[in-house]
Amino acid sequence: MIHSLFLINAAGDIFLEKHWKSAVSRSVCDYFFEAQERASEAENVPPVIATPHHCLLSVYRHKIFFVAVIQSEVPPLFVIEFLHRVVDTFQDYFGVCSEVMIKDNVVVVYEVLEEMLDNGFPLATESNILKELIKPPTILRTVVNTITGSTNVGDQLPTGQLSVVPWRRTGVKYTNNEAYFDVIEEIDAIIDKSGSTITAEIQGVIDACVKLTGMPDLTLSFMNPRLLDDVSFHPCVRFKRWESERILSFIPPDGNFRLLSYHVSAQNLVAIPVYVKHNISFRDSSSLGRFEITVGPKQTMGKTIEGVMVTSQMPKGVLNMSLTPSQGTHIFDPVTKLLSWDVGKINPQKLPSLKGSMNLQAGTSKPDENPTINLQFKIQQLAISGMSLRPQPIPQLMIPIRCIRSSFMQTRGPPESPCREVLGVVREVLPSTIFS
Repeated sequence: MIHSLFLINAAGDIFLEKHWKSAVSRSVCDYFFEAQERASEAENVPPVIATPHHCLLSVYRHKIFFVAVIQSEVPPLFVIEFLHRVVDTFQDYFGVCSEVMIKDNVVVVYEVLEEMLDNGFPLATESNILKELIKPPTILRTVVNTITGSTNVGDQLPTGQLSVVPWRRTGVKYTNNEAYFDVIEEIDAIIDKSGSTITAEIQGVIDACVKLTGMPDLTLSFMNPRLLDDVSFHPCVRFKRWESERILSFIPPDGNFRLLSYHVSAQNLVAIPVYVKHNISFRDSSSLGRFEITVGPKQTMGKTIEGVMVTSQMPKGVLNMSLTPSQGTHIFDPVTKLLSWDVGKINPQKLPSLKGSMNLQAGTSKPDENPTINLQFKIQQLAISGMSLRPQPIPQLMIPIRCIRSSFMQTRGPPESPCREVLGVVREVLPSTIFS
């Protein structure tokens, strides 16, 4: 299926390659580099690029392109999902997935890739199985391997690899048994000039961190399961019971994993908990412009909005900005034209605002449209879709499951790595001039 894998940094340099069936020349990436040059941003590079003899499928995460080379007919989403699994595995192994970290642990990277694919076909993709096959790098293990000449490869085949539950290893024991479930939601919304939501859809996932002894059989139910559409499950979920009873019944993997992903259609009422008032104007016969923005809470159910970060990509004609924030700090990069405003926590009694002027290049025409505004934030204990989990006690352990709910929200744009707290992001809140 997958013949080769190339890792390419933002500068266009191939810093790692892995071949399975046969060695593919690096020249095949020239088609990818051409598409990269035509794209305005790295995220706009086509994920599927056809060449005369190969097909290139890629994902862009952590400022790295993961490019897979295939020669036969393969479902593209299957390969793209595998590439995302590779990135998640690297992040789980090394803490962060970056070019520097991959180069520092290149031996472990090759060993993990060798176990994840067998002759180009996925073999072991579960993190807990991989960690038994290839031990994660640590300082102590690195010193021991250097002195003794040993490797991170495990001595025995993982016990779960030969069982009917390959995603969970046997003999798991914990002093403190606990399970966390994080509800992470992403909103894709279009907002008109008056601030009203024209359309909004929610893409959500439920990430779990399960640390339970033995082989626990868990059961989760929802207060309103009819909200969920296009549900995709982890292999551990018993699909027949979900179809008949709308109940999640499963034996979980050990550690972190994604339990399911879902979609909430625009037919359901979606309320965005923040609003943005803006006044961005450019004068035709002047080299000055006006910039004013105010952020405030809306329908937060009494929850506090924290970690607010506002970013805006200004037009190329903007030379500099002279702004005064009512709270927080701001930075404008005259090279990248990126404005960043770290607001912090929103006080409903005194709304944060950023006001000032913009200096434009002399002789340049007025920009055709105003810049977009990205708003990131987090809200503790709030799920925008209204979805609620009802965990059941575990009879084998006679203890309840500890459940943490969270939500991740945004408009237009992929989420970053989720945290075990309520996260919220609203990105690219479009100014009124775009819709006028």
